[in-house]
Amino acid sequence: MHIGVPKEIKTHEYRVGLTPAGARELIEHGHSVVVETLAGAGIGFDDSAYTGVGATIAPSAEAVFAAAEMIVKVKEPQEIEARRLKSGQTLFTYLHLAAEPHLTELLVASGATCIAYETVTDARGGLPLLAPMSEVAGRMAVQVGAHYLERESGGRGILLGGVPGVAAGKVVILGGGVAGTNAARMAMGLEAKVVVIDRSMPRLKELDDQFGAKLQTLYSTRQTIEEQVRDADLVIGTVLIPGASAPKLVSDAAVASMRPGTVIVDVAIDQGGCFATSKPTSHAAPIYVEHGVIHYCVTNMPGAVARTSTLALTNATLPFVLDLANHGPRKAMATNRHLLQGLNVYGGQITYKAVADAVGQKSVKAEAALAL
Repeated sequence: MHIGVPKEIKTHEYRVGLTPAGARELIEHGHSVVVETLAGAGIGFDDSAYTGVGATIAPSAEAVFAAAEMIVKVKEPQEIEARRLKSGQTLFTYLHLAAEPHLTELLVASGATCIAYETVTDARGGLPLLAPMSEVAGRMAVQVGAHYLERESGGRGILLGGVPGVAAGKVVILGGGVAGTNAARMAMGLEAKVVVIDRSMPRLKELDDQFGAKLQTLYSTRQTIEEQVRDADLVIGTVLIPGASAPKLVSDAAVASMRPGTVIVDVAIDQGGCFATSKPTSHAAPIYVEHGVIHYCVTNMPGAVARTSTLALTNATLPFVLDLANHGPRKAMATNRHLLQGLNVYGGQITYKAVADAVGQKSVKAEAALAL
């Protein structure tokens, strides 16, 4: 199979869909890899690193899209990229279509097979291609939040860990999944006071068993959330419903009740965000202030630590890329039900119900679309 890796064009996005090591694995399995020039240069993978393992370098994104049977990316295609897709091509990347009705329309119109990293599953019911970026984003959320709590950044002037004789800052984390757990681990490492709120009692018990008295766990109700965010210094939203829009757990009134200079980090912004006041931002302009509260809602947070993120992502995605390339998309999805769960758009139809519901369109079952 001919596999193409274009350079990411989202603002301040330096990640790349395949590392040179990943490209080498594909080439040794008999496939060809074409990489857009400078696609990995931002994280130290220059063109020679790819040619050294047998990949070819294309002078432009247009050349990559024209040559490739499968496009491997990181972020959702920007409009110009979506318009380059065509019937018969496969796109394998993060899509987050629930928050992108226009992009969904473009992908449907393209006729391409669009498989989303974030809805591929594993045998334990997890999301193995979302997990590494959730780990990165969860850990980043604490260091970002700590930065914006500094007075010079507009925050309350709080040191999360406090010092002897001075109380530590309070971090409230909405959601106890992968991102939330990693955020909690980082915040506890800074010796902050940490609260995790989740609606799954089994998950809360797991967190309690794992971290003990260092972590406070609370069952999620509207009242609990409102009470906890009111006196928090940093609130991190990590709630995720696979493929669907994130639930708005914190109302406008609840944000307004928070103290001026408090920081919100909405890790769920790719799926629309879990704060009523959230709106997408970029690394070029990462924050805005509403009700006196600093909002950090960057839609590609892990792009800030692009080398770490790329290495972690390729580790997770490469087995699936190999499966798609070795067997072809249809056969690969027919024999791998976890990969089939990643199918969001196929043959001009939406094949993931949560996406269709979020964008107000009809869906068909993936099995029916593929005629399995």
